[in-house]
Amino acid sequence: MGAEPFIERRELSRLPPAPARAVAAGDSVLVSASWKRWADGAAIERWDALALNVAEPNPFFESWYLLPALRRFDRMGKVEILRFERAGELVGLLPFERSWRYQRWPLPHMRTWLHPNCFAAAPLVAKGCERAFWAAFLAWADANGAAALFAHLPEMPVDGHLAAALRAEAAAQGRRIELVHREERALLDSDLSPEDYLEKAVRGKKRKELRRQHARLSEEGKLKLERFSDDRCLATWTDHFLALEASSWKGAAGSALAAHDATTGLFRDALRGAVERGRLERLSLTLDGRPVAMLANFITPPGAFSYKTAFDERFARFSPGVLLQLENLALLDQHGIAWCDSCAAADHPMIDGLWTERRTIGRYSVAIGGAAKRAGFDRVVSAELSRSPRGIAA
Repeated sequence: MGAEPFIERRELSRLPPAPARAVAAGDSVLVSASWKRWADGAAIERWDALALNVAEPNPFFESWYLLPALRRFDRMGKVEILRFERAGELVGLLPFERSWRYQRWPLPHMRTWLHPNCFAAAPLVAKGCERAFWAAFLAWADANGAAALFAHLPEMPVDGHLAAALRAEAAAQGRRIELVHREERALLDSDLSPEDYLEKAVRGKKRKELRRQHARLSEEGKLKLERFSDDRCLATWTDHFLALEASSWKGAAGSALAAHDATTGLFRDALRGAVERGRLERLSLTLDGRPVAMLANFITPPGAFSYKTAFDERFARFSPGVLLQLENLALLDQHGIAWCDSCAAADHPMIDGLWTERRTIGRYSVAIGGAAKRAGFDRVVSAELSRSPRGIAA
C-alpha cells in the first residue's frame, strides 16, 4: 500500500469541516455533504434534470462523468458536493474540496475539485439562478471556511454567464475577486457551413495539401468515415480507442488513458453514461476496417465538448487526425449546437490551425470570511499578481 491514503487522512484531520453545513435564505438553501453520503439514485435523477436546464453546460460535472471520477480519484470521500436548492428543487451543484496547498505554496484554501481529465469546472446552475447561487456559495464559504484563506475557482469560462454573475455578486458585496490566471483555447463557433468555414479558416495551399493527403491515404486501402450517436458497438469502439491512444506518444509517456486502471475505468463509464443520456457522438476514420483516427464529442446543447481524440502514428504522413477533424466540422450543421469547446491546451499545434475562435478559461480567487482573513487574502493575491500578470499559477 502506498503512502497516499495516509497523507490524505493527515490532511483531512488538519482541515476539519466547520460545524455548519448549510446556509439558508428564504426558500433557498445551500447544503454540503460528502458525495458518498448524497449521490444515491434519487439524487442522480434530480442531478440529471438540472443538467438539462443549466445556464452553461459542463459535462464534466454531470452525474455520468463526475461520479465515475469521484469513485476512482476520491475513494475516501473527502470531496463535498455543494447543492443549491430553491423551493425543494435542485438548481445548483458544485464539487468542492479543502487543501493546505495552493500550487507549490502552503496556503490553506477551498477549491473546486478537479482531476487531469476534467476540462471545465463551471458549476451546474439552472438558468436564472446564477446570482442567487453565488450569493449562497459565498455565504456558505464564509461560514464553513475553517482554516481556508480564500476560495479558488479554476477552469471557469471567463466570458460566460456564471463568471459574470460571480463578478457581479462579489462587487455588490464589496468582496475582492481576482482573475489570477487566464488562457485561450480553440473554440468552434460560427454560423458558416462546414465548407465555408474551412475555406475561411484554412489557406488554399493548406486545403490543397489536405485533399492530397486524403487521396494518398485512400490509396492505402478502403477509407471510411463512421459516425455514431447511439450505443452501437460502443464497447468495441472504446477498446479500439484505448489501444490506439496507447500506441501513440501518450502511451510512451505514460499519459494514455489505458496506462492506469482509474482512467481506463473512467473513460469506459463516462462513454456509457453519456450515450445513455444522448450526450455522446463518436467519429472514426477507418482504413480497411481498422481505425486510424478516432474522436469522442460530448453533446451538451447549446454547446459541445471535443473530449478525446487519437490517431495511428504509423499514418502520420497522411494527417489522419486532421482529416477526422475536418469531418468534425459537421458540428456546425448540427441542430441545437452553437459552439464546441476543443478541450485542448492553449496554442495547440493542430486544432488552433483549424478552429479560429477562442474560449477564455480562467482561475478566480475570491475573498471569504471576516476582516482578518480578507486582509490576509489581499496580501496573498496581490503578491500573486505582482509576480506575473497571470499569477503564480501560470
